[in-house]
Amino acid sequence: MDYDLTQEQTMIRNVIRDFSEGEVAPGAEERDKTGQFPIEVFDKMAKLELMGLPFPEKYGGGGGDSISFAIVVEELSRSCASTGITYSAHISLGGAPLHLFGTEKQKQMYLVPLCRGESLGAFGLTEPGAGSDAGGTRTSAVKKGTQWLINGSKCFITNASYARHLCLTAVTDKSKGTKGISAFIVPTNTKGFSVLSNYEKLGLHASNTTELVLEDVVVPEENLLGKENEGFKQFMKTLDGGRIGIGAMAVGIAQAAFEKSLHYAKKRTQFGNAISKFQAIQFKLADMAMEIENARNMVYRVAWLKDRGRKFTKEAAMAKLYASEVAMKVCSQAIQIHGGYGYMRDYQVERLFRDARLLEIGEGTSEVLRMVIAREIGC
Repeated sequence: MDYDLTQEQTMIRNVIRDFSEGEVAPGAEERDKTGQFPIEVFDKMAKLELMGLPFPEKYGGGGGDSISFAIVVEELSRSCASTGITYSAHISLGGAPLHLFGTEKQKQMYLVPLCRGESLGAFGLTEPGAGSDAGGTRTSAVKKGTQWLINGSKCFITNASYARHLCLTAVTDKSKGTKGISAFIVPTNTKGFSVLSNYEKLGLHASNTTELVLEDVVVPEENLLGKENEGFKQFMKTLDGGRIGIGAMAVGIAQAAFEKSLHYAKKRTQFGNAISKFQAIQFKLADMAMEIENARNMVYRVAWLKDRGRKFTKEAAMAKLYASEVAMKVCSQAIQIHGGYGYMRDYQVERLFRDARLLEIGEGTSEVLRMVIAREIGC
């Protein structure tokens, strides 16, 4: 087994680390306070041709692999988790369904603008009454001649305010349960389609989280994504890939918390010594480093499996579950190491703690992921 990054992956890591430290990190704290969306960051990323990184060059993408995608998400999240989740959702939830299930015409019309950074990607799945139970979707789509009439709502949708179009799920045959759900591509300027951004969140303040309202929204029949009534299967596959991004986010946040804690422990003196000399602090830092390394290896392995066309549902669930729980544990210990200062904004670990909390919920709660793993191991 070869654990070394390829030359291309190493180059991407170096480029995105320099970019993240120089362009993303300086404004992260202010964006957290104001909620200002980092649109200028994504304009610059588009110029670096990173917005379509894992998609084929024929669609304006970079032809990169899933490990490179994970590296970019990790490095962005290390500086600003709001930026990391925006990019992760753009690729794994916005672009991936189009790439996996779209026709050639749909890819040219909708995937190309995403790869060029002309629009951000978004995916409408969660509803007020259908979170972990995604099969409980109530948004409906009724065929009217050569068009679909869509009614319903979605909640907690990332990036929709900055998307020109998005993919969303709707029930097309109530009698079939999860086998009666389809996916559609809906331009956000369609009559009857509203994007509301009114949420007040615990963390990830600079990411765009919205509600979607669809009132007699009409789309042509060619906007059906993939096959009719196979939307549930499609978004389950989409979520498998999306968990690579959330896992990478978790690693990036945890890495930032560890680095800040190590730096602080070396500078902070108590009882005449730097606290990094105390075994109690050393053990915390050692555990942080070990668990982050384990999480990173799990995330990269899932990406490796995906790139080789192998089944990775179980491994994706494991990596996302483990990495998200590691991020929360590391961030909690980071606050403890900082003591009272860790509770204050100035030292930033409280921001990392708040940002990390979503990762145990989004794209599969820790409880649901344990159910997925149990199913995959034959329980």
